[in-house]
Amino acid sequence: MEPLFETKSAKGNFIYRGFTATVFLGIIFIWFYRFINIPRKDEDGRCVWIGLLASEIWFGIYWILTQSLRWNQIHRFTFKDALSRRYENELPRVDVFVCTADATIEPPIMVVNTVLSVMTYDYPPEKLGVYLSDDGGSELTFYALMEAAEFARLWIPYCRKWNVGPRSPAAYFVTSSSDSNNSTDLAAIKQLYGEMEERIETATKLGRIPEEVRLTNRGFSHWNSYSSRHDHDTILQILIDREDTKAIDIEGCALPTLVYLAREKRPQHPHNFKAGAMNALLRVSSKISNGQVILNLDCDMYLNNSQSLRDALCFFMDEKQNHDIAFVQFPQCFANITKNDLYGSSMPVISNVEFHGLDGVGGPMYIGSGCFHRRDILYGKKYGDNSKLEWRRQNDHKREESLQELEAVAKPLASCTCEQNTEWGNEMGLKYGCPVEDVITGLSIQCKGWKSVYFNPERKAFLGIAPTTLPQTLVQHKRWSEGDFQIMFSKYSPLRYANGKISLGLQMCYCCYCFWAPNCLATLYYSTIPSLFLLKGTSLFPQVSSPWFLPFAYVICSSYIYSLVEFMLSGGTFLGWWNEQRMWLYKRTTSYLFGFTDTILKLMGFSELDFVITTKVADEDVSKRYEKEIMEFGISSPMLIILTALAILNLVCFVGVLKQMVSNENAVEKMVLQIVLCCGLVLINLPIYQGFLLRKDKGKLPYLVTVKSFVLAAVVCSSFTLLY
Repeated sequence: MEPLFETKSAKGNFIYRGFTATVFLGIIFIWFYRFINIPRKDEDGRCVWIGLLASEIWFGIYWILTQSLRWNQIHRFTFKDALSRRYENELPRVDVFVCTADATIEPPIMVVNTVLSVMTYDYPPEKLGVYLSDDGGSELTFYALMEAAEFARLWIPYCRKWNVGPRSPAAYFVTSSSDSNNSTDLAAIKQLYGEMEERIETATKLGRIPEEVRLTNRGFSHWNSYSSRHDHDTILQILIDREDTKAIDIEGCALPTLVYLAREKRPQHPHNFKAGAMNALLRVSSKISNGQVILNLDCDMYLNNSQSLRDALCFFMDEKQNHDIAFVQFPQCFANITKNDLYGSSMPVISNVEFHGLDGVGGPMYIGSGCFHRRDILYGKKYGDNSKLEWRRQNDHKREESLQELEAVAKPLASCTCEQNTEWGNEMGLKYGCPVEDVITGLSIQCKGWKSVYFNPERKAFLGIAPTTLPQTLVQHKRWSEGDFQIMFSKYSPLRYANGKISLGLQMCYCCYCFWAPNCLATLYYSTIPSLFLLKGTSLFPQVSSPWFLPFAYVICSSYIYSLVEFMLSGGTFLGWWNEQRMWLYKRTTSYLFGFTDTILKLMGFSELDFVITTKVADEDVSKRYEKEIMEFGISSPMLIILTALAILNLVCFVGVLKQMVSNENAVEKMVLQIVLCCGLVLINLPIYQGFLLRKDKGKLPYLVTVKSFVLAAVVCSSFTLLY
């Protein structure tokens, strides 16, 4: 019997392993040089030297951890034709969960574009259910979903007829051409979409829905007792019931089920953020459609590849290889990335290298969106003899209740008290207690013996919206790094919880991401101390004439050359790589620093667990500057103060060493590595210098940030002068 997928090892794995061995040898020589040259207790600079040794030990250990992501890369290939030939009439039910939390930063029109996109999957509609979880409990989002339910009757047959690319109407109309073969149909559907968009946008701007709409639809009665987004009853509405004979599109074909859910919220009950929303969806959907496979998406991640569901099923339904596969993770990709990826948001190396390496040592982590799960495994099923799911046996699901009776039965499953004295959030569903609930959920599944699969098709399955300003990007990475670091101190630590349950390589992979935040300490040290000692003319690295110069030069050059090649082979550009290096520095010196600090404060009881949503709204001026790849600073924040202070400090040090080079010809040979490091830091910070010296637009560095940064840099330089 022909397989439904195959796995191949990446080319060049053997060559890469040889290369890493030489780099590792160079790192050992660097450690040895630092250790044997530690100044004696009565000599100056002993503490500084030990600090450099500690930083280089950390960088070396972290580099070793990252090799687990590259040591055994594999690639997956699916055979969807074989799936159709064997199982077209026996395909499982699939439920799609779309989550939104705040209508002010996640606009309803964007949310319903995502919903409309997944309703058009190339899949039997009677086996497809789409659920929108609205944790903001916004009647504007509900109104937008009602409008989308009507528009779906036109949009789904249009997609079916013309096999459109991106299934989000907004994204499709941007890329479609008016002189194409379907120009008449295109103009008509575009006009209808424009009318729907205008109605939704008007209601959003006014902050209320039309009164005539409210009076004619029973669903809005739920908001009569609505207090606030943090205090309201469960709101559950089945907008399209696939068992209703009237639930058809304009061509008479069935429509997929469409459900709106705003779970009950009370101030005195913890709601557990997105994990709580997902668990409520799991319970409610089990009464309505009970799909055996579940796809969850963030509200900005629209469908770009209508075959991605069948790709996932190739892994779940392969007779010989499916028995231990719990979930299939697709990469997170973005539609609004600039040519040179100004903020490094696409992370091509993670998508095209590291996650393939994760797949080679046990499977990728669950990253919260674009992931297909088996429902029974999310319920807590452990891997064992009965792990294989019998699709045929579980595929019948007939309903006897009326629509109103079904809503009444399902509604209590989204109440605040439903999970009390149960295993939800612990052994069942998504896990609670961490901002990155997705990662610990995936880890716990793998620790029960299950495997996961990473699938990265040529046509990206889902496309989202990346941050368009520097502060947004830094805040997003602060949340990620903080959440990952908190895992190390939770019961789900990959070093303790996962020990002996998953492979050592997979443990190391998890540690790579969990240790993002601590990278801030060594990076801050290396970004300041060597530059400051340039002002004193003190060398902290071997001279060019010393044989110890070679391991430093080799490790630095080979690492950066490999990084560039890896980035380019992942589809990036040279300028994109340079931007990635800049963001590498910015994230480590701000996002990771604040994530590290907040985690320590939480452990000490000085801070509460929170969940920050990245805004999906950008004004027109910001968008124009983003498209031109002009860095957007805009607002005053502590992160920008630190970045600017570091940039100013390194500029002062660089100017100081230039003066020394004029008066002392031996300065270059004596301190070449420090000069190169300081020069690199100055070059990489050019956008910051432009931000406070040259730019006049609203996206420049705020004046107050510049002043505070100069003061901070002056304090650091003065303190250094007094101490050394």
